Amino acid sequence: MRYEVRFEASGHRNVIGTHRTTLEITKESHLTRNGTCIVATDSTLALRGLNEDIRELARRNTTRIVLEMTAGALTERVVGWGSSGLTYKSETCMVARTSQYECDRTLMVNADRAAQDLSRKLVKMLRNPDACLSCKLMYLSEQRRP
Repeated sequence: MRYEVRFEASGHRNVIGTHRTTLEITKESHLTRNGTCIVATDSTLALRGLNEDIRELARRNTTRIVLEMTAGALTERVVGWGSSGLTYKSETCMVARTSQYECDRTLMVNADRAAQDLSRKLVKMLRNPDACLSCKLMYLSEQRRP
């Protein structure tokens, strides 16, 4: 089983992208320099906006979750996993986590990358408020988790 969802987000002058364990995309338009994990604002989607079929897949630890982000000619992918504790209740954001921590904002756990691991060219591009980030979320049901 495979699901794909596309959405858009924007750059912001305060994007830093240096957080070591998380990466966040938010619907909020305000961002301070303290939000070191936030890489895009004004998202057209938050976790609560995903349908129940996707939520069910996200609650399986055998579901691979891929976030693909493209700005201009640059594309970055973050790959992580679903988990039984994912609720997808956040109405404002989604957070990829390299840890196994789960809360209403968690998109995926055990992600292979965080904000600090993104290309510095992409992060610099996302400091421009006019930058558009095209995102694709993919949910891939695996037989077992590697």
